Amino acid sequence: MSLFDDILDDVDSPSEFGPQEGFAGVLICASACDGHIGDEECQNLNLILGSRRLYQRLSPQQFGSMIDRLIGELKKKGPERLLEKAYPKVPPELREAVFANAVDIVLADGVVEQEEREFIDDLREKLEIDKKRAKTIVQVMVYKNDG
Repeated sequence: MSLFDDILDDVDSPSEFGPQEGFAGVLICASACDGHIGDEECQNLNLILGSRRLYQRLSPQQFGSMIDRLIGELKKKGPERLLEKAYPKVPPELREAVFANAVDIVLADGVVEQEEREFIDDLREKLEIDKKRAKTIVQVMVYKNDG
C-alpha cells in the first residue's frame, strides 16, 4: 500500500454510495468474487438489476453511469473494498433480497468455486442474516437454478 492510497482514495470517490449503489455493488462483487465476471454472471446481473424497483427511476444513462462507476471501483480497489463500501448501504428490508440474488449470481455458471462459497458465507455474516434463514435461501436458489 502506497503513502498516497489513503489520501487519494478519498479524492477518487466523488460521491457516496446510496441504496442503489449498495445493492448493485454487492451483486457486482458476487459476480467477481471468483476472480472474473463470466458471461452467465453478467447476463444474470443485468436481468436482476433491470427488474428491481430500486432502479426504475434511473434513466438508462444514469444506470449505466452508476454501473461504470462501480466496475471502476472494483477494478481499482478489488471486490473486498467494493463490498466493504457497498453492503452497509443496503437497507435492512433488502438484505435478504440482495443475499438471494448474490447466491443466484454465483450459481449462474453452474459451478460454485471455493471463493464463491467463502464470499456467500462472508456476505451472510456482513448482512446479519440468520444462518438457518440463509440456508433456506441458498436451497431455494439451488432449486431455481436446477431447472
